[in-house]
Amino acid sequence: MRKTASLLTLLHCFTQHVHLARAFVPVSVPKMLAHKSMRTQLKFFNFNNDSDEKSEDSDTTVKEEPYSDDDPVEKLFSFFFGAKEEAPMGMARFGKERFPEQYPAVKDEWADAVESDDKDMQTFRPFLKNTNLEERAVKLSYDANRDGWDPIIFHRNVDKLGGAVVLCETRSGIVGGGYNPKGWVGYGEARGSIAAFLFLVGGKYAADGAPGTKLQKVGGPGLAQLDNPETAVSFGADSLIIPLAQDNPKLARSKLGSYFERFEDGTNSLFGNDAAVQLKSLKVYHGVYQEGEYIPFTDAEPFALY
Repeated sequence: MRKTASLLTLLHCFTQHVHLARAFVPVSVPKMLAHKSMRTQLKFFNFNNDSDEKSEDSDTTVKEEPYSDDDPVEKLFSFFFGAKEEAPMGMARFGKERFPEQYPAVKDEWADAVESDDKDMQTFRPFLKNTNLEERAVKLSYDANRDGWDPIIFHRNVDKLGGAVVLCETRSGIVGGGYNPKGWVGYGEARGSIAAFLFLVGGKYAADGAPGTKLQKVGGPGLAQLDNPETAVSFGADSLIIPLAQDNPKLARSKLGSYFERFEDGTNSLFGNDAAVQLKSLKVYHGVYQEGEYIPFTDAEPFALY
């Protein structure tokens, strides 16, 4: 009798669990599975004629439905783990608004001016949309005409200050540069970032009303900036190179395509038809941080994958 009672109790519990599980499964699912199973059995030995099954499958379209709290799967997870939270365990969800530099640079949106911007800062500020410096005041860290056209002086002024903007002007009047999200530390690293970009102020490629043209990083985040202590600016291995070499300190070279995209007509130099130019000015700007405020990317990144 005891064994019989125990079996009846187990059977009752099993039945209750089956009913509970069925509450989370749409009514159409068992019918669909049964229909598929029957069709598979009937056609198991029909090796030469599968056109009927293909035509039936092609006529069946699956519509993707938006998220709903009434979804059976959502009900099941909510039953065990609770309702969906905007900040689970106190952590904000990943997204462009919170982590903008985990995404490629935007090319059709422009940042607003910051009150402290001077004339040069107003030139490149619009290009900083969706970067860590978009709304932050910036300061002039390095000016080649003021501080010297020398790589040692360059690194002395720019290392370990976080993300930076490079602004240069050629002798023929072309103004451009690039955004280096990871900055420099002078350790000989290849610092990667998918958010890095080059820019050209004005010019024929600028859309109506746009301040200029942005060229995104291509081929993944790697080699966004080669941070060699004996040279200065190096976006990719060849996209925008300003080595500040002793024998030709004002030389700048550009070859687009491998690390940063080309212009829309295929032009593969930031300087138009010229692969190499002489600069009239070279400046680097960094964000302004309060005393004790955390500055990102101020040290080596030997295992960085972004």
